[in-house]
Amino acid sequence: MISLAAGPKHGYAMQDDIAELAGERPGPGTLYGAIRRLEERHYIEALPEQDRRKPYQLTDTGRAALNAELKRMHAVAGTGLRRLAVA
Repeated sequence: MISLAAGPKHGYAMQDDIAELAGERPGPGTLYGAIRRLEERHYIEALPEQDRRKPYQLTDTGRAALNAELKRMHAVAGTGLRRLAVA
């Protein structure tokens, strides 16, 4: 969902963004399986096709879920850094 936080993207653009963020490009089966699950949870929605590409965007529910997950990850990372005596 982080890939869609700045605005709508189609699958190939999401693959590029994920590769840049994570250092590994997801395959189409992995990406489109995740897209399907996110749509089922109403976290993302498809927009009308543009040049044979289907863009997706975050829903309000998805934006709230992403915000909550990022806050949780921030807390976990902070705890880990403190325990390592790094932060």
